[in-house]
Amino acid sequence: MNPSTLIGMIASVLLMAVIVLFAADNPWVFIDGPSIAIVLGGTLAATFLSYPLREVLRVFHLVGQVMRQERLDTRGDIEELVAISRLWIQGDLAAVERALLKVNNPFLRTGVQLIIDRTPEDEIVDMLQWRIARLRSRETAEAQLFRVMAGYAPAFGMLGTLLGLVNLMDLLGDGDMGVIGSQLGIALITTFYGVLLANLLFKPIAVKLERRTEQRLVLMNMVLEGISMMCAGRSPSMMRETLKAFVAQYDDEIYDGGGPKGPATGARTPHVKR
Repeated sequence: MNPSTLIGMIASVLLMAVIVLFAADNPWVFIDGPSIAIVLGGTLAATFLSYPLREVLRVFHLVGQVMRQERLDTRGDIEELVAISRLWIQGDLAAVERALLKVNNPFLRTGVQLIIDRTPEDEIVDMLQWRIARLRSRETAEAQLFRVMAGYAPAFGMLGTLLGLVNLMDLLGDGDMGVIGSQLGIALITTFYGVLLANLLFKPIAVKLERRTEQRLVLMNMVLEGISMMCAGRSPSMMRETLKAFVAQYDDEIYDGGGPKGPATGARTPHVKR
């Protein structure tokens, strides 16, 4: 399991335990079946109305992806590119094809195969950029689905509160403050559920998916730059240093928030559009 996801889940459970056990005389007041049904049912219903069925059904698969720890082997991909490039420069096509069978990255494998097939460089770049754009579009839409659910959940929490307040109006004439207070608590608990689901489940999953997409795009752009250098016949040593500088440049922009920095000595400025 992804360590940060595990830590977040444990912290969430501890937080809720503290709130429920120490902030209320009766912890059971935070458990209300109809309120949960209104928030979850309403959120799912609105999501089904907003998205095609196949996209909504991917929600469970995406939650599983967030739970797993995905390791992107940037260093391994660089070394594979350098090794294949060295064989390509030597003209050993059979060795290139054998090495290609051992490559696990399908994006890298496609790029090298296009080079073997003598595809023009501009067509290779167009094809790989199209695949990058397709991945960005698909995964951005997946993260947006959870952001939409995060918007629906508090709204249906408020809807449940309004329904509870309407029910409360019928009890005001009886003057029983105990019953009125109990009904008011039930009315407000749906808002509690809506805010909780939005900010402790749906939004964190969306952010995690967006961060995962950003990392994958960095790797794919790095591979594209290596394929372009291989087409140009650049030396393997220069390719290694350029790709390391390429990844470091993206890391600076992602983690430090700084402006674009020039690559290391011998590196070209990446031409790939992000």
